[in-house]
Amino acid sequence: MADSTEQPRDGNNKYEYVHTAVQRDAAASLLKAEGKTYQEIADTLGYYDRGHAWRGVQRARTAILREPAEHLMQVEAERLDEQYVAALSILEREHLTVSHGKVVYDDTGQPILDDGPKLAALREMRQIRESYRRLHGLDSPAKVDVGGELKYEVVGIAPEDLA
Repeated sequence: MADSTEQPRDGNNKYEYVHTAVQRDAAASLLKAEGKTYQEIADTLGYYDRGHAWRGVQRARTAILREPAEHLMQVEAERLDEQYVAALSILEREHLTVSHGKVVYDDTGQPILDDGPKLAALREMRQIRESYRRLHGLDSPAKVDVGGELKYEVVGIAPEDLA
């Protein structure tokens, strides 16, 4: 027999987590915090059985943890975006070569451009992009090849004596 308040399913036959189910799961987690058993929670909130009550408490815990984690990821992504824009503005500027506090000029009297700040900005932008990929889990895990050959050597016995 199915739970009378079982979550509805979408067109792909997957459960939709509706607001009433969220409220019931939140209430279940509060009852569990008060020390109620899963059977008492099921009886109080109309879950089919204690297993459904346990799953409701687990869904509430997951939802509670997911919201701050998603917010943190959003804040971190915004910070990385700000850093990227700052590095981009450094990349787009022209930087003059300075030595001993004075601008350095070439033989024609033109100031010599310094590529160092642009290269540093490019390195920083690459590092920011790597941080962004790690934040969102876009990098695939590294694969390690553990293949090889194993060779045994018996010391103190002639090979012909082993046959």
